[in-house]
Amino acid sequence: MVTDLTRLPLRGKQGAFHVIVESPRGSTLKLKYDTALKAFSLSRPLPRGLSYPFDWGFIPSTQGPDGDPLDAMVYWDDASFPGVVLPCHALGVLQVEQNTGDGGRERNDRILAVPITPSRAGHLTDYQQLPQREREELEHFFLAAVRFEDKDARILGWEGPEGVERMLRQHGRTEE
Repeated sequence: MVTDLTRLPLRGKQGAFHVIVESPRGSTLKLKYDTALKAFSLSRPLPRGLSYPFDWGFIPSTQGPDGDPLDAMVYWDDASFPGVVLPCHALGVLQVEQNTGDGGRERNDRILAVPITPSRAGHLTDYQQLPQREREELEHFFLAAVRFEDKDARILGWEGPEGVERMLRQHGRTEE
């Protein structure tokens, strides 16, 4: 029996939320967890010259406006592997709006988190503690990563950790 990673608990020790890594730092491929296969599959290669600056994944037991689990990027110096569960706390959320498949627009925000395990970024508690240049580079990465996907993504702004907690309450699923 294979575990459905999207159904893992939202939270773990010390109130941290879980992030399941899909595409590790340095990957040039966007991997996606396929619930039907209960395995990771190729979503698409990133545009030439791009790679994930940090581990990229999703928060289990959540469902965002796009129908997928909430997206999260883990801000730290290491690269893990697909399927690794990282207990994290929030730095903030990059608010993004993009095209839907039916001609409308929807939110597809990106949560920025740090692992609770001591690391070089463990002292960070808010996205505003990152240099402005770092935040702008993350914005640029997210726009460039979907440039050829007909999503017309637009950055709406940043919100702090309280915005992430609100999203987790709003989009978290209760156990069935």
